[in-house]
Amino acid sequence: MIVPVTAVFAAITAILMLFLALRVSLFRRKLKVGIGDGGQKDIEVAIRAHANLVEYAPIMLILMALGELNGVYVIYVYLVGMLFVVGRLLHAWGFIRSRGGYALGRMFGTLFTWLAVLVMAALTLLNVVQVSL
Repeated sequence: MIVPVTAVFAAITAILMLFLALRVSLFRRKLKVGIGDGGQKDIEVAIRAHANLVEYAPIMLILMALGELNGVYVIYVYLVGMLFVVGRLLHAWGFIRSRGGYALGRMFGTLFTWLAVLVMAALTLLNVVQVSL
């Protein structure tokens, strides 16, 4: 069985991840820092923006794939995937613009990400219960 919706969101997430990783590499090269952040705020922010995506993406993509494979309506998987991507974009944008400080983009990005994970987990669990009855 294939999971085309999850595949699309995995690809989009991978592109965002590579963009954020590139920012880390460019800052390290510019500031001549080989590992870590070298005490440089810009590198620290870039590292955390990248790492934050890497922390949430695996569980979200796993939930999406499991939901899609187990029969959660594809439109729900698609909508929750969109919420996740919008959340990750808002978070990265807000985090980078504020240099790790408070920002509405960061706050809404976090909210959308958490909501997407929660909804996908609930949809997957509900689907398992329905199929098991």
